[in-house]
Amino acid sequence: MTETELFSLVGFIILILGAVSGAWWRVESKVMEAKESAYHKSDSAMARADTAIATASLAREELSSYKTHVAETYISKAGHRETTDQIMAALNGVKTAVDGTNQRIDRLFDDRPERRNAS
Repeated sequence: MTETELFSLVGFIILILGAVSGAWWRVESKVMEAKESAYHKSDSAMARADTAIATASLAREELSSYKTHVAETYISKAGHRETTDQIMAALNGVKTAVDGTNQRIDRLFDDRPERRNAS
C-alpha cells in the first residue's frame, strides 16, 4: 500500500465518520427538540387540567348553593298538595256560607205576606 492509497483510505474513513457523526448530531438535536416540546405540552396540559379542576369545583359549589336556594324557596309536591287542600276546604266553607245566605234570603221573601192593593 502506497502513501497515496493510505491517505485516500484514511480520508475515506474520516469522511464516513464525519457523515455518521453529523447524522448522529442531527438525530440527537431532533430528539432533544421533541423532548422539550413534550415537556412544554405537558406543562400546558397540566395548566389546562388545573383550570378544569378549578372550574369543576366552582360548578359543584354553585350547584350546591342553587339546590339550597330551591329547597328554601320553592314548595314540594306534597306541600303544594297540602296547601291546595287547605284552600279548597276554605272555599267549601265560603260556598256553604253563601248557600246559607241564599236560603235565608229565600226564606225572608217566602215568609212575607203578599200585599194587596187597596183600590
